[in-house]
Amino acid sequence: MKIDILSLFPEMFKGPLEASIVGKAIESKIIDVDITNYRDFTNNKQRHVDDYPYGGGAGMLLQAQPIFDALDYVETKNGGLGNVILLDPAGRQFNQKVAQELSTKEHLTFICGHYEGYDERIRERVTDEISLGDYILTGGELGAMVIIDATARLLQGTLGNEESASGDSFSSGLLEYPQYTRPASYRGMDVPDVLISGNHQKIDQWREYESLKRTYLRRPDLLVGLELTEQQKQILQDIKNKFEK
Repeated sequence: MKIDILSLFPEMFKGPLEASIVGKAIESKIIDVDITNYRDFTNNKQRHVDDYPYGGGAGMLLQAQPIFDALDYVETKNGGLGNVILLDPAGRQFNQKVAQELSTKEHLTFICGHYEGYDERIRERVTDEISLGDYILTGGELGAMVIIDATARLLQGTLGNEESASGDSFSSGLLEYPQYTRPASYRGMDVPDVLISGNHQKIDQWREYESLKRTYLRRPDLLVGLELTEQQKQILQDIKNKFEK
């Protein structure tokens, strides 16, 4: 996957893109990341990329010109832009489903904003607008890092064990079941007997029950509209009967 990032602060990506899973994905050429500083494309001597909004108001807006010219540069260099993603509070909220969707793309281009907002004309070059949530960050860089990390780990070969990603929380629409490792007993807290029984059918049943229970108790909103099997519906009803008393 090709990833281009337009940012005023390329140095912010140095640590996150060099360490851990994403760093290994870059080393293995699973993803190829380039960062373009769109300040380099401003056409004024002061190298400003922002200006006052027409009609007045607080704050400064990113100008269209540096962004457009930076996008033109990236497009010419790569023969295209792929999906152009604007990090913006007005965008659709990022979640695991969106990460899975993005992981199927060959090329992603992120525009990281700053200041009060964007000149509206920038959106003419955008194919998708994404927000991390209902809060405001100082810039789009952190949002881009989160999206890149969540997306890259879904690509073939990134984790080494593809089952690891498929079993993550939210991948099935549910929270992940509790997990344990050695020792089997620690400070009076024991691993559930079923997990050391060797009976894989019972282990799968226990995990499904615990996943549904954790989702119902902690994030019931995730169950709204979620397609469940008849067996899962019965398990969920049993959980409701037990915990609603």
